Amino acid sequence: MNVNKIFFSVLFLTLFALSSNAQSSLPSTQIKTLDGKRVTLQEVIQPGRVTVISFWATWCAPCKKELDAISDLYPDWQKEFGIELIAISTDDARSSSKIKPMVEQKGWEYTVLNDQNQELQKALNFQAVPQTFLVDQAGKIVWSHAGYVPGDENILEAKIKELVAN
Repeated sequence: MNVNKIFFSVLFLTLFALSSNAQSSLPSTQIKTLDGKRVTLQEVIQPGRVTVISFWATWCAPCKKELDAISDLYPDWQKEFGIELIAISTDDARSSSKIKPMVEQKGWEYTVLNDQNQELQKALNFQAVPQTFLVDQAGKIVWSHAGYVPGDENILEAKIKELVAN
């Protein structure tokens, strides 16, 4: 019995360590720009800069509320923290034509990409949008958050402040 406990403890710790390492790095999965060009996040993220990656969809009301709330704060975040926000839509081929008009109508000043086949979503191992990731200056994921309720943008700002202060 004691051997089983040790085995499962070691197995759990190994799996936890592997999953933690997998989540800390950005996958090199290709996604598309709104012009249809294939890119990876490593090509889009500016080295040495803190980056917020927000996954969303045109049909997702909480996603749009989150990006609208961040839009109000984003110019200040850029000035104060020098951050970049990348909004990645998970809209599929049928609804991806709605992305660009919605971004223009909303006036979002973000870099907007499309994970049309949800390959990046699968590689980052999350199921639903909105999903937000905070990436440090070295390109490592240091924080993530699922869902959105009003005020979450303030928590994100606090995390950004912590990261920039270090």
